[in-house]
Amino acid sequence: MTISTKDIRNVVLLGHSGSGKTIFAETMLFESGAINRRGSIENNNTISDYTLIEQDRKNSIFSTLMHATWRNNKINIIDTPGSDDFIGEVISSLKVADTALIILNASSGVEVGTEIIWEYVDTFNTPSIFVVNQMDHEKADYEQTLEQAINRFGNKVVPIQYPYNSGSSFDSIIDTLRMVMYVFPEGGGKPEKQSIPAEEMPRALEMHNVLVEAAAENEDGLMEKYFEEGSLDEADLAKGLTIALANQQIFPVFCASALNNIGSGRIMGFINDIAPSPADRPNALLSDGSELSCDSDEKTSIFIYKTLSEPQVGQVSYFKVYSGCLRSGDELTNATNQDTERFHHIYVAEGKQRKEVNALNAGDIGVAVKLKSAQSNHTLSSKGISRAIDPIKFPESRIRTAVVPPSKSDIEKLMAALHQIEREDPTLKVEQSKELKQTLLHGQGQLHLDILKYRIEKVNRIHMEFEKPKIPYRETITRMSESSYRHKKQSGGAGQFAEVHMRIEPYYEDMPDPENLSVRKNEMEDLPWGGKLAFYWCIVGGSIDSKYINAIKKGIMQQMENGPLTGSYCQNVRVCIFDGKMHAVDSNDMAFMLAASAAFKSCFKDAGPQILEPIYDMEILCSSQVMGDIMSDLQTRRATIQGMEAEGHYQKILAKVPLSELYRYSATIRSISQGRAKFKRSFSNFQASPYDLQEQLIHAHSRMLEEA
Repeated sequence: MTISTKDIRNVVLLGHSGSGKTIFAETMLFESGAINRRGSIENNNTISDYTLIEQDRKNSIFSTLMHATWRNNKINIIDTPGSDDFIGEVISSLKVADTALIILNASSGVEVGTEIIWEYVDTFNTPSIFVVNQMDHEKADYEQTLEQAINRFGNKVVPIQYPYNSGSSFDSIIDTLRMVMYVFPEGGGKPEKQSIPAEEMPRALEMHNVLVEAAAENEDGLMEKYFEEGSLDEADLAKGLTIALANQQIFPVFCASALNNIGSGRIMGFINDIAPSPADRPNALLSDGSELSCDSDEKTSIFIYKTLSEPQVGQVSYFKVYSGCLRSGDELTNATNQDTERFHHIYVAEGKQRKEVNALNAGDIGVAVKLKSAQSNHTLSSKGISRAIDPIKFPESRIRTAVVPPSKSDIEKLMAALHQIEREDPTLKVEQSKELKQTLLHGQGQLHLDILKYRIEKVNRIHMEFEKPKIPYRETITRMSESSYRHKKQSGGAGQFAEVHMRIEPYYEDMPDPENLSVRKNEMEDLPWGGKLAFYWCIVGGSIDSKYINAIKKGIMQQMENGPLTGSYCQNVRVCIFDGKMHAVDSNDMAFMLAASAAFKSCFKDAGPQILEPIYDMEILCSSQVMGDIMSDLQTRRATIQGMEAEGHYQKILAKVPLSELYRYSATIRSISQGRAKFKRSFSNFQASPYDLQEQLIHAHSRMLEEA
C-alpha cells in the first residue's frame, strides 16, 4: 500500500554524542511494533548502528534510515551521529526531514554539540521537539536542562511534560497537554493514567494555559473560542499546536528514559497527531529560485541526499520524493548530467534491511540501488522536466592530513577508494596538491579521518598511513631591485643568446606607473595560486624584439612557480623589462625564457624577500570551565585573539592562527575539553612569518636541494 503524503512524518533524531539517540530510535521502533525486541549498543544489535565500525566504536558514525507505522501514519526515522566530525550526515538528514527530535541528556543539559546542530536546524527552519532523555540517571536535572534550553533557544521552548520524580526511581511523567500523569510499570511500556497529584496541579495548570494560548494564537477562530470559553478542547489544541509547530512558533519539550522505555510512546503519538506532514511544510526551493510543492499529482522529482557503497551490492542511494509518485520501472533524468536512470527496484529501509515496494508518494523517503551515475545532491525528474532541488551546502573542512605514498601497486587502488568515499561524503575532500607534492585529505576532525583510514584498511584491504602535511607558504618582496642576466651558449652550429634587464618591486592596487621608464605595454595576471603579477614592457629602441615578450613572461612565471627562497609560489610582484640585447641568429624563445628566469631569481633575492604564511580565522565554542585552558593552548600556537563573547551558556573565542600551528588541533581540543568544545576555521589571509621561521624554512629548502 502506498502511503499518502498527508500520512507521512519525516523525523530526524539529533543531539550531542551520548544523548541516547540510537536507543531512542530503537524504542520508537519497538513501541510501534516494527521490531519485537529492543537491541542494545553493548550487544551490537540495534537497528541503527549496524555497521562493523559503529559496533566496534559503540557510537553512530552514519545516518540510518528506519520507519515505523503509528496508527495510520508512516513515520520515517533518521538516526544521526552526535559527533560533529560527521556533521555532513546530520545536514543531509535535516535536508529531507520535516521535524527534528532533539535529544538532550538530562544529566549534562544542553551540550555544545546541540548548539552546533541548532545552527543547521535554524538554517533549514525545521520544526523541532525537545526530549529530555535519561531521566533515570542519578544526576538527571530536568529543571536545569529546561532552563538551559530556554536560555539558548528562546521562549518558544515550551514544556509539555515534566517528571514527577527523576533519578533511579523515575517512573512518572506529568503531561500538561492532556492534564494527566503517566505512571509506568517496571521495565517501561504502556503506562497507567492517573490524576495529577493535588500539589502539582497549580504548576500543571499554569503550563497547560501556556499551551492553550500558544495554540489559540495561530487561528482567529481558536482565539475567539478561547476568549469566549476560557479554554480549548483537545481537538482544538491539536489543531492550534500543529500550526504553531509547523511555523516554528513553539518547540515542545518532553521527558523520557529511552533505555527503560518510559515516555517514547507518548512522543510517538505527538509526532503522529501534531508534527507536520511533508505537505504542511513550505515548498521546496529550486536552484533557479522557483519553488516546488510536495504534491503527488505533480510530475515526479526526487532528491538524493546520501549515497554509500555496500559490499556485494554496489552503490546505495537514499532519496526523498519531492513531488509526484515514484514507481518501479520509472525512468528519471538527472538534472546535473542529463543521464537517464531506471528505477528497477524501490525500497524502504529498516537499518541495513530493505523491503521492496511498488511506489512511493511525494514526501516519502526511500532507497534505490545500482543507479548508474546519480550522486548525493542530484535531482532526478520525469522526462522533459528540468528542475533541480537547491543543493545541500556542506561546511568547509577543519583539518587536513597528508597520505604517505603507498607502493606503486597500491596507489591506484588507494586513490580509487579515496575518491569513492569522497563521492559518498561531501565533507571529505581529496586533493592531489601540485604545489606541495602531496596527496591531502581535508576533513571535519581527527575522528573523521581516522574512520576513513579504518574503512580503507578494513574494507578495501589497503594499508594507509598519514603524515604531517606541508604548508603552502608564499614568497613576495618588500622593496625595489634591478638586475640583468645574459644567457650565452655556443656549442657548434647555432648558439643561444639573450640578455634581459629587469626591475621588480612589490605590487599593490592602484600603484603609479614605474619611475623613469617608458611603458609600452602592461598586463595584469591573476595568478592561479592567488595574488598578482604585473608585467610591464618598457623596451625603447628595439633592443629586444616584442616577439619575445611571451617567452620572457613564461620564464618569469616558471620562476614564480618555484620561488627562490623555499620553492613556494611567488605573488604580488611588478616586473618591468626595460633593456636587453638580442642576436639576429642566436636569439630565440628558449634563450630569452632562461635569461628572464635567471634575472628574476637574482633580482628577487635582492628585493627584501619575505615568506608569507597562511593565517586562518578560528571560531571556538566551549564552556567557561575549559576556556582558560583553550586560551593557553592558543597562545602556544602564535594565535592572535580577536575577541570573546557569550553564546547561550557557552563562550565563543575568535582568533587568528597560522596554519602551521593547527596540525592535529582537533585531537588537542577534544582532549582539553573532554569533547565539550567545538571549532570551525576558514582561510583569512597570508601574513609575514617570523624571522626565525623564515630562516628555518630557507635552510631546510637549501638542504633539500643539496641532497636531491
